[in-house]
Amino acid sequence: MKSLKMKLPKLHKVILFLGIMVSIFSFMKKPQDRNASLRLELFSSDVEQSVDFYTQILNFSIEGNSTNQSYQQVTKGSVILGIGPEAKMSENHYLRLKGNDSRRGIGVEIVLEVDDVLASYQQVKRSGYPIHAELQDRPWGLTDFRLIDPDGYYIRITSRKD
Repeated sequence: MKSLKMKLPKLHKVILFLGIMVSIFSFMKKPQDRNASLRLELFSSDVEQSVDFYTQILNFSIEGNSTNQSYQQVTKGSVILGIGPEAKMSENHYLRLKGNDSRRGIGVEIVLEVDDVLASYQQVKRSGYPIHAELQDRPWGLTDFRLIDPDGYYIRITSRKD
């Protein structure tokens, strides 16, 4: 009986020590941004037309019951796009088109990774929406096709890397 009493306090000390060590290591670990996500905000000359493109052609879901002309969010999986009117941008906004420039998103390629790139391609083909670059296998091992949205944003729809 005496040996059990001696072992029990040691067991408590071991459990306490392990608990402290777990706490210390959990604080030392690099924090994970599990709640981080990406939302792209696209400025549009016609919010309704853009929302129709993303919901009807690319199968995004609309947030809410109808298109909000001031700002409309559409989602597909973990992809979030906010579509807002170009007209509400301030005159000196960095992204406001200037002069004769009509191309949006210069230097940015919106890449949408999908589970079934062939099904996505066929859906766009059936819709009649113009495809900028046809479905093809790429040297880097993925298959993709490319579109230009109604406001000129360049979109690549691609398979996922295994």
